[in-house]
Amino acid sequence: MTYLVPLPVVMPLLGAALTLLLLGRPQAQRWVSLTVLTATVAVSATLLVQSSLHGPLVVEVGGWVAPLGIVLVADQLAALMLVVSAAVTLCVLVYSIGQGMADGHEETPLSVYHPTYLVLTAGVCNAFLSGDLFNLYVGFEILLVASYVLLTLGSTENRIRAGTTYVVVSLLSSVIFLIAIGLVYAATGTLNLAQLVDRLDTLPDDLRLVLQGMLLLAFGIKAAVFPLSAWLPDSYPTAPAPVTAVFAGLLTKVGVYAIIRTETLLFPGGRTATLLLVTAVLTMVVGILGAVAQSDIKRLLSFTLISHIGYMLFGVGLTSSLGLSAAIFYVVHHITIQTTLFLAAGLVERRGGSTALDRLGGLARLSPLLAVLFFVPALNLAGIPPFSGFLGKFGLIQAGVDDGGALAWILVAGGLVTSLLTLYAIARVWNLAFWRTPHADMPADDDAAEAARTEGAMEPDRSGGRSGAVLPGLMIAPTLALVVLGLALTVVAGPLFDLSTDAADDLLRRTPYVDAVFPGGAP
Repeated sequence: MTYLVPLPVVMPLLGAALTLLLLGRPQAQRWVSLTVLTATVAVSATLLVQSSLHGPLVVEVGGWVAPLGIVLVADQLAALMLVVSAAVTLCVLVYSIGQGMADGHEETPLSVYHPTYLVLTAGVCNAFLSGDLFNLYVGFEILLVASYVLLTLGSTENRIRAGTTYVVVSLLSSVIFLIAIGLVYAATGTLNLAQLVDRLDTLPDDLRLVLQGMLLLAFGIKAAVFPLSAWLPDSYPTAPAPVTAVFAGLLTKVGVYAIIRTETLLFPGGRTATLLLVTAVLTMVVGILGAVAQSDIKRLLSFTLISHIGYMLFGVGLTSSLGLSAAIFYVVHHITIQTTLFLAAGLVERRGGSTALDRLGGLARLSPLLAVLFFVPALNLAGIPPFSGFLGKFGLIQAGVDDGGALAWILVAGGLVTSLLTLYAIARVWNLAFWRTPHADMPADDDAAEAARTEGAMEPDRSGGRSGAVLPGLMIAPTLALVVLGLALTVVAGPLFDLSTDAADDLLRRTPYVDAVFPGGAP
């Protein structure tokens, strides 16, 4: 089944090329994109099953033997990330198609959207499957190029400004990453991850620490870790709702994935554990305090996104099997829930004409379905039992208690405080946007969609016409699907935790990964 490994990268790239050839034929573009992403979900699920049964699957691209050639490795962690990311990107694509059709763009769409979106998907998948540092860098650069195009759709002043900030910060992290790659190659003579396992272990401790710190700095910027996260709240909320959702759900998690992969495979032993734990508690607390202070739903969710990255670093910094497995579980949970909430925020903007809390009200009465679509993932994010958010946090807290160190106990307290403040922030949104009397400036039903478009959802309809439906079915359906997926994570929490534990054990042992790439031993 190794022939399936490159397909999550190859299929979106081929789909992007085909959609470029279909410029001016939006319906054909939509069908190509939907077909490609559906196939990617199926292939990713197959890879997850096969890697769980038979161990990591490896492909040497172009037939070039490792370490000379590029290798793609689908172990349990990579395959799990592929499944959840493919499912999320498919749902967001359906949402964006529904929004475009409701806004009257089916005849004059932004033609670059579909190819760019598929390129972004390919970049995400390539990063997860990459078996060497330079190919991981290539994956990040694919993300950067595609995400800048998506971030500036419509070419409004706010989007161009936010996109410029995003690109400058991303380029800075890419330069740091590239310098780190150069230093690693100069010190070891290879960039293959499996080969680096042995070669890095022979380096002087101080040199290893420098290389580890450089990689952590680059990945920390991409993951929006405090204090490297100031760019995110100003960049994400300005984009169209589907773009913001996929950015919030996936892009920072690619940075988290890179931290997990390198810290366990290349730099075991926990020399940076203290740094990771301190960064984790600061990210949690500072991020959630920023969320509490916000008066706009999108900015509030952006700050909660930053805050909950801290939970993932918490698990990585503990360097234990339980902590790492809880962190992996929480990554899967957070990708799903954060994406769902941003899609729900897009529906709020469409129905209420804004995401500013002082201009909303009464949405629970005006649109009960919308209230449910926001309320369920919001409780999940806050960690209310028995949702997956609670289970993930419980696993992290249990790992912290088992560690028993003073810093681990501080993280436990910080995690509890962050969870309570998340609940407070969500309750505030519910009270102001959904519960109180509707604001006088809220648009009527037939004006809500027009107000949402003019305030930043998608490019305004050039014909000047109005969408007739306030909450189109093709926008509700994928949001509801992700709500159900979030609930399903609770139902299958036991098997998912078992899978996360197996993935964590393989990461900490390192030998399954190395033996899969070099069956006869690394050269």
